[in-house]
Amino acid sequence: MTTKSEVPNHIAIIMDGNGRWAKKKFQPRIFGHREGMKRVKEIVTFCRKSGIKVLSLFAFSSENWKRPKQEIQFLMSLLEEYVRKEVEQLKNNNVKLRFIGDLKKLPTRYYNIIKESERQLEHCDGMILNIALSYGGRQDILNAVKNITEDCIAGKIASQEIDESLFSDYLYTSGLPDPDFLIRTSGEMRISNFFLWQLAYTEIYITETLWPDFSAEHLEKAIRDYGFRERRFGKISEQLNENR
Repeated sequence: MTTKSEVPNHIAIIMDGNGRWAKKKFQPRIFGHREGMKRVKEIVTFCRKSGIKVLSLFAFSSENWKRPKQEIQFLMSLLEEYVRKEVEQLKNNNVKLRFIGDLKKLPTRYYNIIKESERQLEHCDGMILNIALSYGGRQDILNAVKNITEDCIAGKIASQEIDESLFSDYLYTSGLPDPDFLIRTSGEMRISNFFLWQLAYTEIYITETLWPDFSAEHLEKAIRDYGFRERRFGKISEQLNENR
């Protein structure tokens, strides 16, 4: 009998469904975003107490810049509100905060806020809260290719040195393990340009629950499901048993 997966070290979540949740309640989309932000704190707390080492949240994609300006402004103000309210609590709980993505696209005010929050928590060595902001998987890969090319031309690396490990070091997620478990709320069956390289062997869990309704109990249920899965990474069950 094969041993099933343990609690995942790295969970990634596509937090989807804020708008639909608000629409169901006959409220504007921004109402859903605010409720969704409240859910973040609960999930972060649960992951920290459960021994999850990295929690990655897909907060704002590179494509989301196409949304109405009013909604973008509201999302940025929610980001500021979350950071200002929670940074001290994160520090007290030894949680490191990390933002990844094309952050230079952020208005200067918000860019400075997130960089300051990272600085305040840089000494923390507990769970890593990794927030993908202005992030796109294709852009992540293209950025890595450009930087590797530049370093090859500059003589910093040789083409023979380029392998999967080195390539990963050029991604926004450099230094982080690939996600073991991806959760997407709201029932959509796609990864929406999120972690295209990093999700190569990630277990995927789709729930119909909209993000503002996704509680710690829902996450616990998802992790139990993960615990029954067998991660083979291209091998067969018998090979895994031989190594135990």
